[in-house]
Amino acid sequence: MIVGGGLVGLTAAASLKIIGHEVIVLEKAPRIRAAGAGIGLWANALRQFDHLGIGPEIRAMGIDQNMWFFTPAGDPVRAPGHTDSDHQFLLVPRPELNNLLADTIGRDRIHVDAHVTGYTETESDVVVHLANGETIRAGLLIGSDGVHSNVRKQLVPGSDAVNHSGHYAWRAIVPTGNQRSETTVLTVGHRRTRGGYARVAPGRTVWMVNQFDAGPLTGSKRERALERGRQLAEAGWNDDLLSMIAETPEESILENQITLVPELPRWTSTRVALIGDAAHGLSPHIASGGTLGIEDVGVLCGSLTAEAGLDKALAAYDHARGARFQTVREHSAAIEHAGDAAEFARRYAAFSHWMLTTAPVT
Repeated sequence: MIVGGGLVGLTAAASLKIIGHEVIVLEKAPRIRAAGAGIGLWANALRQFDHLGIGPEIRAMGIDQNMWFFTPAGDPVRAPGHTDSDHQFLLVPRPELNNLLADTIGRDRIHVDAHVTGYTETESDVVVHLANGETIRAGLLIGSDGVHSNVRKQLVPGSDAVNHSGHYAWRAIVPTGNQRSETTVLTVGHRRTRGGYARVAPGRTVWMVNQFDAGPLTGSKRERALERGRQLAEAGWNDDLLSMIAETPEESILENQITLVPELPRWTSTRVALIGDAAHGLSPHIASGGTLGIEDVGVLCGSLTAEAGLDKALAAYDHARGARFQTVREHSAAIEHAGDAAEFARRYAAFSHWMLTTAPVT
């Protein structure tokens, strides 16, 4: 039983199904949808989709990225000693990806309008409680219900998500115009502002702006995004970004106060496991939350296959992911506090290189 029909929950359902498990996905929304605009998938995530046999379709729907960083004046920066392989990922539109995953699972296995309020573990199963009074029994409950996870709140009391104080993000997908030819432009600007744009699919571009310590927000969403965008644009640099923001309809702009999941003492119990943002919701400035959640899926499936007994499998999964995320959090904090584009580039390349070269083989 998987709670949450987002990217990681759907990937878990498809992955568990292919290794022989019966799966049901419970999604509280009235339909399968995708929060956000585009999702970056690094090589370690794409390997999991190759296992599912849908890697080629996902690569066909996305755009390969080779990330470059820029100063507010437009000077390109790359970390010395690192190659393109530490900067390459696939950017995919979330709605198309989630629809492909739903079709891979079989939509009859996805129950929408299913709001999970809690669960009861017994010696032989776990009973899932729904808001409408219904109960469903399963052998394993997987919480993939995001940073505000009800499953996590019961598994680890006092683990409610917290605001990343003063950290806001704005983004939208727009028709591709006459932007610069680079597939990815990421600028590290003034006043702890960062942002840029990238081709997310043929004919579509995603722009994004975020700011730490943003201070009071005034004006419309577009005006707030433009205010931060100007911190990324000196002397005519990044006019493309400013134009995209200015031309985006107000209702198409996503604005989010960034929320984080505190470090957890455990991710599992006897018959319950957390994956994705429910377990480790981090700031999106490391651009790999989805990829790391898909890693969770591969490690969990590997543990269920390798270990004799659910208790040993969940313990192995918990130990492996907890240890990896100690290092992820260290890299995330280092990147957040980079002072300029050059320092950001060094710290980001150190993270991506570590993530890719130490990714679990599943």
